[in-house]
Amino acid sequence: MSVIETQALLAELTSGDDTRAENSVPAIIELGMAAIPALLELTRVEEVDSRWWAVRTLAASPHTQAENLIPLLSDSAPEVRAAAALALCDHPHESAVESLIKTLADEDSLTAGLAGNALVKIGSPSVLSLIGVAQEAPTGIRTRCVALRALSQIQDHRAIPVMMKALSEESAVLQYWAQEGLDRLGLNMVYIKP
Repeated sequence: MSVIETQALLAELTSGDDTRAENSVPAIIELGMAAIPALLELTRVEEVDSRWWAVRTLAASPHTQAENLIPLLSDSAPEVRAAAALALCDHPHESAVESLIKTLADEDSLTAGLAGNALVKIGSPSVLSLIGVAQEAPTGIRTRCVALRALSQIQDHRAIPVMMKALSEESAVLQYWAQEGLDRLGLNMVYIKP
């Protein structure tokens, strides 16, 4: 495909018309690796909508690497940060763990939840960091809940002590995710304090 045709597809992607933009995504993905630099360049433009569409297209491309998406978790727009976290669900890699852990405390609850989902997709390499957050997140209950939810879905036995401790928390949501995690690990029993 020529440079002119590529530019035409990118113009469709950033047209401001959602239907036209969505229709251009498969053709951009067909460009393969050649489209990645242009999409990454789009993630740095001022227009939020264009950045979002660039991330959405990167998420759909099999050529996207986690390292392309990690910086976008710090975008100024919550919708771009959410799209980046969702994209990391499709391109999970342990190199994203640290950034995703920070994103659990994002002011936008959708972005924080999607970061938790991405950590679940990464699995075992994210467990120790999630345990640290679940034990004592300085940002509050919501962040701890997202971490416990992720731990319950990963089902790693290293999380049992933090789940047991969370059962005695005052927060019903923390208790719920701790119980859910223990049940998923096959430890569904009644817990009684001695």
